[in-house]
Amino acid sequence: MTELLRVLLVEDSASDAKLVVQELERAGHAVQFERVETAQAMRKALDGGTWDLVLSDWSMPRFSAPAALAVMKERGVDLPFIIVSGTVGEELAVEAMRAGAHDYVLKDKIGRLPVAIARERRNQEERTANRRREQEHRQLERRYRRIIETTNEGIFISDREGTISFASARLERMLGYEPGELQGKPMRVLLADKDRAAARESLGRRRTGVAENGEFRLMRKDGTEVWVLRSSNPIMDEEDHFDGMFAMVMDLTDRRRAEEALRNSEAQLLQAQKMEAVGRLAGGIAHDFNNVLSVILSYGDIILEGLAPKDPVREDIEEIRKAASRAAVLTRQLLMLSRQQVFEAKVMDLRDVLLGMDKVLQRILGEDVDLVSIVSPSRARVKVDPGHIEQVILNLVVNARDAMPTGGKLTIETADVVLDSDYAANHVPLKAGSYVLLAVSDTGTGMDRETQKRVFEPFFTTKDRGKGTGLGLSTVFGIVQQSGGHVWVYSEPGKGTTFKVYLPRVDAEVEVLAPHVATATLRGTETILLVEDEEQVRAIVLNILRRRGYSVIVAESAAAALLLSERHPGPIDLLLTDVVMPQMSGPELIKRLASTRPDMKSLCMSGYTGESIVRHGALEPGIAFIQKPITPASLARKVREVLEEERRAPPPSA
Repeated sequence: MTELLRVLLVEDSASDAKLVVQELERAGHAVQFERVETAQAMRKALDGGTWDLVLSDWSMPRFSAPAALAVMKERGVDLPFIIVSGTVGEELAVEAMRAGAHDYVLKDKIGRLPVAIARERRNQEERTANRRREQEHRQLERRYRRIIETTNEGIFISDREGTISFASARLERMLGYEPGELQGKPMRVLLADKDRAAARESLGRRRTGVAENGEFRLMRKDGTEVWVLRSSNPIMDEEDHFDGMFAMVMDLTDRRRAEEALRNSEAQLLQAQKMEAVGRLAGGIAHDFNNVLSVILSYGDIILEGLAPKDPVREDIEEIRKAASRAAVLTRQLLMLSRQQVFEAKVMDLRDVLLGMDKVLQRILGEDVDLVSIVSPSRARVKVDPGHIEQVILNLVVNARDAMPTGGKLTIETADVVLDSDYAANHVPLKAGSYVLLAVSDTGTGMDRETQKRVFEPFFTTKDRGKGTGLGLSTVFGIVQQSGGHVWVYSEPGKGTTFKVYLPRVDAEVEVLAPHVATATLRGTETILLVEDEEQVRAIVLNILRRRGYSVIVAESAAAALLLSERHPGPIDLLLTDVVMPQMSGPELIKRLASTRPDMKSLCMSGYTGESIVRHGALEPGIAFIQKPITPASLARKVREVLEEERRAPPPSA
């Protein structure tokens, strides 16, 4: 039976095309062909017909074999492509093969053409079969991978040496790795230190062909541990020798957390949610609110400076200023309880803090309350903001005093404690570890269970209207949380109350606070680069600085500040910048200018904390800070402190 051969001839010579067809018919083929000699005609033929192969002349007036190959690639056609030409030489033939041709036949040896066609058709069939197998393999691989990735379990495979040869995306996400990062790593990187010995024993059992299930700890990339339910099975080769391990792991973190939650940290968790909500509210308004207060307070002070002592307007202005000051205090409390207050953490000993506050506390309590201090004989070192920890103690003491209207006993205690995992599990979200305990106990009226649930709630108070803001204990909660600690309350009606504050214990040396030295003057002649995006705040700060003799370069953005610094020919003594600005923050601007102006000092100001300056709950070391709302006096004093810092520093010891 004669075989039909459908040939697309790329040939400008009709006679040459006829010779080719005759040679194929002589070889026993029934030939169906179409001759084309332009790219357009070839595209039309490829789109409209079914072909077994393409035979092409090398070079034609309007077309060529390389151009024909390009058309085939463009159309996504994969057919045997054989060049039939009388002009192609060895170099051109090599070029054609590189371009995608499968073979070439010279016209003066046209008898070779049927053999070349038969060979290339066999090769084409083999290529098609290989592609089909590869496609089926890829589809199968994708199907299995989809199955693996849609399971809740993480999967990994290790070879006989314990090297990870496969890790599912689920497992990598579970353990904090990037896609493909685990492949090739030793299996021991997944194991928590405490479980490595047990894991070696378990692997020994896999080598004997034993499968095993059980709870296990794995190590995340960041070093934290995660409990998992692991099912591991040995992989045996054809001779039943151990060839690796297949393991599936299910993250038990959520289940364990749920169990811990079930065992009435409900109050603490609820409080955290409320504080978060208030934090979002405070963070959203504090920056703008403190900017407005800066303008009100500063212009109020400037007006007062220009008024005579008995000017009838003075009393009105002072009332405006008092109201703005009360608003500033309220904003500061909101920022504290919402954990968005800038704080400068220092290593302190709580015993020293209490000793320094003794007289103040006695005065607050009055004569009808006995103050008893029980301080730990060992170090009670914590890393906190000095002003904030004093605020915590004051608020707790004032709260205790108010609970003892007829007098009583107040006990303040410090102690080093180690809280184990069982205690932490019953006091979520506290973590096991070493802490310093600060306990404040009173013998007052106490609280019922419902009051205890709401005691840290912002604006909640049991006092009469107008006698309390409900922010005292909320502020305590916010400060303690921001310092990495936790606070709990224990109380019974009629028997008194104990507040227990746990702060992480540190082993570093106590940081000696530099004594405050009053500046000789609040005036200066230095050059200051002022960067503030709020127009009214920028105007009042400029007013304050120029009134005190400073030369001020004003920028409304960090980008403008960089340009002005580059163009300014003389020295710039101080960069005074807002923290939160569009495009670039104040701390980022400080870093950018440090290389070009290494001697320039920096002072940040803000109405609330930006992530760039309080990412881990503390002001970045070496950056001076002034909290908005500012006043002429506070700003002038802080500017002089920063400018004179090196002059006041004591000479290095010999």
